[in-house]
Amino acid sequence: MKVVLLSTYDLGRQPFGLASPAAWLRRAGAEVTCLDLAVDKLDEARIRAADLVAFHVPMHTATRISVGVLGRVKALNPAARLCFYGLYAPVNEVYLRGLGVHTVLGGEFEKGLVDLVGSLENGDKTPRQESCVSLEKLRFVVPDRRGLPDLTRYAGLNPGNGPVRTVGYTEASRGCKHLCRHCPIVPVYRGAFRVVQPDVVLEDIRRQTTAGARHVTFGDPDFFNGVGHAIRLVEAFHAEHPDLTYDVTIKVEHLLKHAAHLATLRETGCLFVTSAVESIDDRVLRIFEKGHTREDFIRVVHLFREIGLHLNPTFVTFTPWTSLEGYRALLSSLIDLELVDRVSPVQLAIRLLIPAGSRLLELPEVEQIVDGFEEAALSYTWRNKDPRVDELQRVVLDLVKRGEARGETRRQIFARVWRAVHGAKEMADEDVPALPILPSPAAIPFLTEPWYC
Repeated sequence: MKVVLLSTYDLGRQPFGLASPAAWLRRAGAEVTCLDLAVDKLDEARIRAADLVAFHVPMHTATRISVGVLGRVKALNPAARLCFYGLYAPVNEVYLRGLGVHTVLGGEFEKGLVDLVGSLENGDKTPRQESCVSLEKLRFVVPDRRGLPDLTRYAGLNPGNGPVRTVGYTEASRGCKHLCRHCPIVPVYRGAFRVVQPDVVLEDIRRQTTAGARHVTFGDPDFFNGVGHAIRLVEAFHAEHPDLTYDVTIKVEHLLKHAAHLATLRETGCLFVTSAVESIDDRVLRIFEKGHTREDFIRVVHLFREIGLHLNPTFVTFTPWTSLEGYRALLSSLIDLELVDRVSPVQLAIRLLIPAGSRLLELPEVEQIVDGFEEAALSYTWRNKDPRVDELQRVVLDLVKRGEARGETRRQIFARVWRAVHGAKEMADEDVPALPILPSPAAIPFLTEPWYC
């Protein structure tokens, strides 16, 4: 059985979502080819020869690109069974069915892919419509990265004070215990999370360090969902690889609840922690059900400074409830908290996505502002009640794109955004405040791929 696993975008990382099912399928006897279109061209010969072509869609951008590639795959091999798997597959099932996708898998998809191949090998050649969201607790297999592009072709780590380092990527858990209304994980996992066994994670890291990785990103939605599992893992990681560094993602709520463990992260090589702050507006945070407040975020900023860890905050800056005054307040807060150099410029332009199945749709106030579901965009459309805010988002996004294309620093792009937002038409020139003098930038580590969804 010839299987092609296909990824189109995974935040500049070598796709775990190809390597993990590849191991399962090869163990089951399938002939597996992994294609990552983020760094390579589509191998038409492999597509023509495939019995099954499966697209990994872990995020919004990946899904939209995959839909664009799907037509080409169908033209090259009309007889192939087509599958979409990953976080964004089940929530977009109806749309994908209309495009001719036969199988949709979500949650813990590895066993579902093995079962699908088994049914094909047993003579099931009729392209039936099948779907499965599995939250089964699996005994995972060490990811098989054979055939994937070299780690050096992916995003690296800029340590802020030295040459770019090669980055590996792994996952120690999936899903999330929390039910944040805007989060795309929630419609699939609904508060469940699944642990990847430590021996599997450590062996995956071991193989990637052999392949040249000097830094590891743990891609868990929240590394402290299982804090005991996480701490034991990084202690074992550091004992075996004392010269390696890593980064993780953790909720503000958990950073405060498990503050006693932050020193352990620092001591075991953690360079920075990404946290989805989303907003400094308590009203928006309540709507999102983020579990933290503006003051909680400020406490975390000061806590990290005391401990000596770097914080990488991310935001959903433009929402239906964003005002010009609120956006200016965010920029001022980033200055006051000395975070300008720690925030990726694209975070200043992120617009809220409301995908199918979002818990935001349960709120009457959201029902009143959405204009309907746009299939091609894979999200519900909405407009801010103040059209100036929507226009500002377009301006800021353009400034960010052009600034990054020119190689401008984070603070240079921030300065352009500051001038744009304070130069809005309703303000007289003499009322536009000058950008405050910022402290000299420190050596701040960050990944070289901007954070997109």
